[in-house]
Formats: sequence, C-alpha cells, structure tokens
Amino acid sequence: MVNFFNQNLGFDGVEIHGANGYLIDQFLKDQVNDRTDKYGGSLENRCRFALEIAEAVSKEIGADKVGMRLSIFANYLGSGDSNPEALGLYIVKSLNKYDILYSHMIEPRMKTLAEMAECPQSLVSIRKSFNNTFIVAGGYGREDGTKAVAENRADLVAYGRQFLANPDLPKRLELNAPLNKYNRNTFYISDPVVGYTDYPFLDETITA
Repeated sequence: MVNFFNQNLGFDGVEIHGANGYLIDQFLKDQVNDRTDKYGGSLENRCRFALEIAEAVSKEIGADKVGMRLSIFANYLGSGDSNPEALGLYIVKSLNKYDILYSHMIEPRMKTLAEMAECPQSLVSIRKSFNNTFIVAGGYGREDGTKAVAENRADLVAYGRQFLANPDLPKRLELNAPLNKYNRNTFYISDPVVGYTDYPFLDETITA
C-alpha cells in the first residue's frame, strides 16, 4: 500500500485516517484491541501500527506532505479507550519524531457521529504537545471555530457536514451569511441527484 503513494498522482499530500472506529483506530483503543502480540496490550504496542504507517508514508512522500486524523476520545463503532488523554499525548509526541505536517483531531464532545455532547475533557494538553499544525474538528460553527483559533486551541478548524451542505462555505463564513442546513439522510446514499451536489450556492440563495 505504501508503494502506492510513490506514484505520481498529483496529490498535494496524504491524510492517514486513524479515526472513527476504522482499522487504525481499532489498534489504538484498549476497549477493542485484544491482540496479544507486539501490536496489543500496552499503550506503546497499541500505537505501533499507526506510527509504523506514519513513518513509512513519510519516508515515501516526505513528512511535510503527511497528516493524521485521530478521534481518541470517541467511541465510534465500539472503539473506545479507558484513558484517551494518555493515548492522545503518547501518539502526538511519537508523531513529533517523524515531523509530520499536521495532526487532525476530533473534539471530545463528538463521542458519537451524530450528536455533540458537553464534556469536561479538552484537546488543550494534546495540542500543546504536538509540534506542528494542529487541526480540530467536531460540530464547529463560525463563532466557536474563530474563537478556537483566536484562543490558540488550534491552528486550523476543519468542517465536514457544513461543507457538504455549503459548497461555498469559506465565503459564507467570511460574510457571516446564513448556512444551508444539511440533510444527514443523504450522507451515505448513492443517489446521483439527491445530496452532495444539490445544495445551493450563496448567490443562488440571494437571487431566489
């Protein structure tokens, strides 16, 4: 798989998906990783797979083109951890060794995919422990996204659902314009007409 990245495909970089209960996330979390080899048990062992991937991809295309997405506090698809903050600190400090471009972290309040919940945890200590660009995601709007950057809790804010519903999201945020409401029922369907491409641009909304 790593050799795939050596092809000249014209990409600017690669984000390693280590979140959302998928394969890498399952290795990281002690509530789902029940391996008894060098990839299971201790924190170091559970992080080994993710770090080996980060190292290999960085060597192949350059660390300045690599990021990693993580959801250490989340319990997506049953992938939870008993000490997510310790996990987060260990993984970002280890990623510092490879000097990857960024870490993309999902906020603790997004413990499930669909709902945002108040919680006492934060990403502040993890953000301080990572040397390069720190991106946060998870239920952000214009005001709290701007505040997160202003308060140095993040370098950048990622938007997912809002981008699906607003093809011109940067412009809307700049103008503080109303946002289209997303329709979650269309997120995971294969309909070529409904969802993704049928949301209006701001100019269309104004002239309608």
